[in-house]
Amino acid sequence: MKQLLLLLLISGYSTYSQSVAALKTDTQKMYEANFLMDFETIVSLSYPKMVENYGREAWLEQIEKHYENDEFRLRLQLETVPFQYSEVKKIEGKSFCVITCRNPIRYFFETKLTSETATIKTIWLQEVNKTKEVTFEPKRNSFNVRKTTTMLAVCDETTNNKWTFFNFDDEKQYQAFRTLFEESTQKELGL
Repeated sequence: MKQLLLLLLISGYSTYSQSVAALKTDTQKMYEANFLMDFETIVSLSYPKMVENYGREAWLEQIEKHYENDEFRLRLQLETVPFQYSEVKKIEGKSFCVITCRNPIRYFFETKLTSETATIKTIWLQEVNKTKEVTFEPKRNSFNVRKTTTMLAVCDETTNNKWTFFNFDDEKQYQAFRTLFEESTQKELGL
């Protein structure tokens, strides 16, 4: 009996360790896809119900416009960043993990900004990125934004028990999370 209990305990720990290892690997893949602007990979690692509700092609286009549009180009500045992981929580048969990292990004504006428009863009970037750390660099016609990125990893039956992500840097993804998951789940995760 003791051997059976020990075997179950080791098996459970091994499964949990594999899940956490997979989470860390998949988080790195998602970050790397964002760094390289590999939009197809970003979509494939996004929570499937969110992509399905929005439409795969529309979602792909949305992500591309987040990085490049008529107004600016957005780039992540560091190839790797240290991630902070919350504990993995099981809620209603689904696994969740909140992941954060300090993530410096740069916005290159297509049109030359005047001091007045730079001030307006500074305020906008502070609001959009939820940070006061926004520096305008006139020679590069760009802004350096130092912020904390928050992602939510979800593993459930709709993901074939693989980790997929919401990136809360994108307001649409945050709203999709709030639509897809109960308020009690949001509250338990502190989101």
